[in-house]
Amino acid sequence: MLRTVRATRYVTPLREGGSLPAIIEADDSGLYVVKFRGAGQGPLALLAELVAGEAGRALGLRVPELVFVELDAALGRNEPDAEIRDLLKRSIGLNLALDYLPGSTMFDPAAGDTADATLASQAVWFDAFATNVDRTARNPNLLKWHKQLYFIDHGAALYFHHNWQKVEEMASSPFVAIRNHVLLPWASSLESADVEARKLLNEAIFTQILEAVPDVWLQLGPGSTTPAARRAVYVDYFTQRLNASANFVQEAIRARAELV
Repeated sequence: MLRTVRATRYVTPLREGGSLPAIIEADDSGLYVVKFRGAGQGPLALLAELVAGEAGRALGLRVPELVFVELDAALGRNEPDAEIRDLLKRSIGLNLALDYLPGSTMFDPAAGDTADATLASQAVWFDAFATNVDRTARNPNLLKWHKQLYFIDHGAALYFHHNWQKVEEMASSPFVAIRNHVLLPWASSLESADVEARKLLNEAIFTQILEAVPDVWLQLGPGSTTPAARRAVYVDYFTQRLNASANFVQEAIRARAELV
């Protein structure tokens, strides 16, 4: 279960993010990077952040702790920036944040950063499974902290939930965007990563992760008019995608062969 903290101080915006995330201080005296429910991407981005992040954690990848953040109207009352003030007003209630890693730096292959084959292969498998388009050399979303790599920013993953009419097709898709993955050059153990991932993920894990998603973040529609029904669709999608992992693994292997 994710912890819930209450925001007590807005520290600074992170304007390099399109959704205008920010560093806040919470009532446990911790610092967190908050993704706001009222940002342009809406609650589905928070859902993707939570579900993909916890799936990555289940695979053994280092993902900063995710927490729910309660935001009340008082936080942005004296904020001088109108854009930020409006965002905070739209985000009153439950938001999502990840633990702030002070002193961390972004992974940068151009600066000589590398990854070992096992970790790179796990990461490529994970992002292909989660259909995460946002782990490229231009925008790695990988932080180096205490000589370890941490995986952040999964709001662009799970793009199937923006087009429910094609959910069955997307569950077995090869995910051709994997050719742009920043760690693909080092991912020489993809078949082994597939074997290990299939041992760690299953329907029970998916169900447990989806249970943590707040009802208000779930987009209801035809065929799933209750939160429980919508969660079941997600679980079914992930189970199908796991069973069809050979499709995206072979695509990643082909893409890497062309690259190296």
